[in-house]
Amino acid sequence: MRAVWITRVGGPETLQVRQTPDPEPGPGEVRIRVRAAGLGFSDLMARMGLYREAPKPPCIVGYEAAGVVDAVGDGVEESAIGSRVLAACNFGAHAEAVCVPADRTAPMPDEMTFEEGAALPVNYLTAHHLLFRVGGIQPGDRVLVHQAAGGVGTALLQLCRTVEGVTTFGTASAGKHEALREEGCTHPIDYRTLDYAREVRRLTDGKGVDLVLDALGGRDWRAGYRLLRPAGRLVMYGFSNMAGGGRRSIPRMVKQLAGVPLFSPFSLTDNNRTVAGVHLGHLWDQRELLLPQMERVLELYAKGQIRPRIDEVMPFTEAAAAHRRLQERRNVGKVILVP
Repeated sequence: MRAVWITRVGGPETLQVRQTPDPEPGPGEVRIRVRAAGLGFSDLMARMGLYREAPKPPCIVGYEAAGVVDAVGDGVEESAIGSRVLAACNFGAHAEAVCVPADRTAPMPDEMTFEEGAALPVNYLTAHHLLFRVGGIQPGDRVLVHQAAGGVGTALLQLCRTVEGVTTFGTASAGKHEALREEGCTHPIDYRTLDYAREVRRLTDGKGVDLVLDALGGRDWRAGYRLLRPAGRLVMYGFSNMAGGGRRSIPRMVKQLAGVPLFSPFSLTDNNRTVAGVHLGHLWDQRELLLPQMERVLELYAKGQIRPRIDEVMPFTEAAAAHRRLQERRNVGKVILVP
């Protein structure tokens, strides 16, 4: 099979398409012939040596895929062969074939494209978990979504539309604001020309927001905490500020880490605020937690209430360009790789 390999820590030029033997499914696993795979920020951080859970280069990354089952391991019914599925992977999805536990797959609706299927497992499951399990979104809430034009960001905006009376504030460059409005964002904010925290306070008459969803990290966590109303929740689920510039930079890492706030139990109590963290990759074995949420995401898709926004579909041979597109924040929605 062909796969996109990270050959060493570095920039997009370290990516190479190589031939490697097909993987064989182990007990309880299925092998999927990948038709489309999602590209996420964790893949970029793995390439830069900033993602501690990623395998050491040379390696194949990729957290999500959609395709057709062509082989099964012991304990899996052979009737699964030939089925169209989407899957969450512990890396390895940027390949023509990947083996995953059968219980981390879900059947794709007939009307769903493989590209849409590859955009669902991580983005929408993350977004649903952030909003409904951890963030406790309520009707009438005010929600600040950072990186609102990205894959998770657009999923968050779409899911917010399913809750009555929610007002959303989304940070993105000005050229993406029309797309954000199409996804239901009430107040797009250009973080490049405005102090987003000051703008949120202006738009809320100084009251702030109920929920902040932040994958930026560092000083932005502190700013988000200060924007919370009483009983407000800050949910942190990434540290993309660490990955600016396309390559690992020790001075940048030190600067970003220095900006991480320390949350005291006493201040949390005094301010009636909640701080939480989410790392979906550490929840893959929590089937009883994630399965009902994935079923709900697929139900909302079937009802037409959510629909993955695909930014670009790029072949494996253009993986470096795909990484650059995501790194430079040029995408609106999900970037997809196809064999």
